[in-house]
Amino acid sequence: MTSTSLAAPPDGGSMIRLTEILHRSVKLRQRRFEMLPLRGPGAPFTEAHARNPSDSLPPSELADLISSMSVIGLLEPVLAEEITVDGKAPTIRLVTGERRLRAMRWGATNRPDNPHFAALPAVVCPGPLSDEERHMWRFVENFAREPLRPGEQAAALLYQRCAILVGKLLKSGRPVPQEVYAIPDPAERFQALEKIRGTDSSCAAPWSEVLNRLGLQLNERKAGELVRAFRALPRELTEEMDEAAIRLNTRIRYAELRNGRAEAAEGIWAALKTSKRLHLLPTAVNVGLEEPGLGADEIIAEAEERQDSANADRRAKLMRLAGTGDADEDPEQGSDPSEPGPLERGEAPGLPAVPPAPAPGSDRNPAAAPSPTLQRPDVPSDVIKSALEAVRSLLVEVRAGKEVTRYDRGSLRLALRELSTHLEIEGAQPGAAHEGIEAA
Repeated sequence: MTSTSLAAPPDGGSMIRLTEILHRSVKLRQRRFEMLPLRGPGAPFTEAHARNPSDSLPPSELADLISSMSVIGLLEPVLAEEITVDGKAPTIRLVTGERRLRAMRWGATNRPDNPHFAALPAVVCPGPLSDEERHMWRFVENFAREPLRPGEQAAALLYQRCAILVGKLLKSGRPVPQEVYAIPDPAERFQALEKIRGTDSSCAAPWSEVLNRLGLQLNERKAGELVRAFRALPRELTEEMDEAAIRLNTRIRYAELRNGRAEAAEGIWAALKTSKRLHLLPTAVNVGLEEPGLGADEIIAEAEERQDSANADRRAKLMRLAGTGDADEDPEQGSDPSEPGPLERGEAPGLPAVPPAPAPGSDRNPAAAPSPTLQRPDVPSDVIKSALEAVRSLLVEVRAGKEVTRYDRGSLRLALRELSTHLEIEGAQPGAAHEGIEAA
């Protein structure tokens, strides 16, 4: 067997890069998707004991997996290699996924009427594999369980579509040349496979089948958009956009700008990336498409002006909603901004202001004229629960080193300032509401 040289997977490497490592192996390049029988000829066996997993094993440790499979099927195929010996029928040896295989075999034995246990989804490649190839394949599968970014999702969709198409072509008796397996780019390989398929619809790999195999929560339109953006942008740029968490819609628009004005698009990306202002990219792309006469620097200047204007309008609206200013008053000609607004004075929007404490020496008797207690219904517990989950999710992102944008920081401060005022009012002891607000 020809040895293969597989480099160790890079720390923090993208799924696209790791998948490309698989293609350094001639055998792994030829992997295909198949539905394997669970019994009889063609059923997989495990290497550890050279036997099939026992059907009598207690399924207690597999109960959750079996329950999930019985409803939605096996979404993540097992990995297997096809061992061919001269004069004998090929055998299938499991590479990874023994728990899934055990769960499927138990379901086939004990739930024979459930169609989800009829056959085993598997990705199969010619064997025997070297230990190095087997290790790398397992590593990539484990890495693939992590949440995928848009570029990685697109690559996964194309690789899976190619695997399905290869399996159908081989079953129909159409050989796939080695030079097609060797094409590293998944989009180009899929086009080569489509030429082999021609007009035979029985060998097609529709998006519905691809998405069902991968278990991705995407519709067919979104899958098509992901792949179009992936094919339209250079690989290095796709990975940079993944790192910067650029949204799919912005990528599609950027690809449109790049297709017509490549120099301006590349200048925008380089300038915003260098100055760490990639939050301006969506607006800059829109400006570039709307104003074909502007250069990259002019586009960025216009985008910054539009963004600042939009943020100012948004802040003014939030300030009005929060009750910090008169909604009918011109913000540039209103009261002194240093003067405390209703929130800073301890007034909750939409609620009566807390009456001031009587001045020393006043003839008023607080006990004789108590302040009316405002009875309000409780906030529903599910609203509180949802709010707490959202705040905890935000804290997880911030603790992971991510940054809250300037615009979002302003929105959060306004909301938290008002919420803090409400909490102080409700948490104060009877007769001490005013002191509680002043302390806040």
